[in-house]
Amino acid sequence: MHATGPITHLRHVDIAMPNFADQRTFYRETWGLTETANDSGVSFLAAEGSPELYVVRLREDDQKRTDLIAFGCAGPAEVDALTERLIGRGVRLVHEPRALDTPGGGYGVRFFDNEGRVVEVSADVAVRAHRRIEERESVPVRLSHVLMNTPTPEVTVRWYVENLGFRLSDTMRIGDREIMWFLRCNTFHHSFGFVRGPHAAFHHASFELRGVDEFMRGTGRLHRLGFERLWGPGRHRAGDNSFSYFLDHAGNTVEYTTELEIIDEDTWHPHIYDLTDPANADQWGTANEMNEFIAARSHNDVDRGLFVAPPM
Repeated sequence: MHATGPITHLRHVDIAMPNFADQRTFYRETWGLTETANDSGVSFLAAEGSPELYVVRLREDDQKRTDLIAFGCAGPAEVDALTERLIGRGVRLVHEPRALDTPGGGYGVRFFDNEGRVVEVSADVAVRAHRRIEERESVPVRLSHVLMNTPTPEVTVRWYVENLGFRLSDTMRIGDREIMWFLRCNTFHHSFGFVRGPHAAFHHASFELRGVDEFMRGTGRLHRLGFERLWGPGRHRAGDNSFSYFLDHAGNTVEYTTELEIIDEDTWHPHIYDLTDPANADQWGTANEMNEFIAARSHNDVDRGLFVAPPM
């Protein structure tokens, strides 16, 4: 999958919360991730089908917050070139490009986006021995995408397009009000995106499963264990991927998905889908009806991590 800018792919999302032990148990024993490292209140969790050493980092903290969103870059030269461009545009750095001391090492830069989220772009990170997920095995293959809430989506989407080279794949609206923007950095329909919300916060992280059968088995497993299913199972129009949304122990929304659309860069044109047509939200018609009360569950708490550098 070729990149469309300096960013090549999504690496991991790092979140902090007070109920660390419960979260660690949820992501390992229920959600299906594999712990690859841990150290005094920090857990690094990999997806079995992914070469990334971890796709989620959990950290114990008195306050719930998003620590970091990490993306990959082709090489150290690209990290340096991106940093020079960001400095020239007045972007505030957390630290300049340097060797990273997180699992896998590598070379990366950290900076704040326009709303204060910490973003990392890195290269030369070591990969892990991963494997092909077997039929009927309902564990994540990879971290598919991350979406964030923002009260200023038009400004924030433009910031990521202009500064990091993301491209707009599709937009969702309700009537004449646009509410969701899907951004890509390679030929996956989206790896990142934004939802119009009352405040800046984590919206959801989505994990790709092997196929529809594995997706449904994972959805059923969470349902049988009593975890609240916010929405799904169904199939979106934008991205053409299946969806089942749940809440973790800290109230963060997490999604099982599969079959996210691969797009042709030479022919793709962004669509605007109106959610007043229920088929644009769920092509299958199998999901519970989305409403403002369900949507509000993913607005999440105000993010306490804005313009705050996370512990390394």
